[in-house]
Formats: sequence, C-alpha cells, structure tokens
Amino acid sequence: MVATVRLNDALEKTLESLSSTLHKKKSDVIRDAITFYANNIETSKQNKLRLAIEKTKEADKHIYDDMDGTFSDGI
Repeated sequence: MVATVRLNDALEKTLESLSSTLHKKKSDVIRDAITFYANNIETSKQNKLRLAIEKTKEADKHIYDDMDGTFSDGI
C-alpha cells in the first residue's frame, strides 16, 4: 500500500534528522513510528485492564472476608 503523508516543516526536518541518524529510509522511520505508536496504545489498554482487574479482585476480597467472618460467627 502506498500512503501520502503531509508534514509541516518541523516534522519534515525531524523525519529527515531521524532518517539520517538511524541510517534508515524515511518510509522505514514512518513505519517504525506507526508500529511504536500502535504498541504503546495496546500496552496502555492492557495496563488499564490489569488495573481494573486488580481493583475488582481487591473489592471482591473485602466481600469474601466479610462473608467468611459472618460464617465464622455462625450466622
């Protein structure tokens, strides 16, 4: 697939600088940047999901502890 990307002057200079520094074609730098961005988004989603799971586990533990205490008291 061929895609056209419009860059302002600052981004164009940044791309040229990265390309030169990394000894890569501009298209390779752009592909790497897209991959990096996509991976960061996926990692962020996974971290948010892990945090939500941990919060749920912690909340459920309190409920379990309360129920266990009630059963231990001999309802």
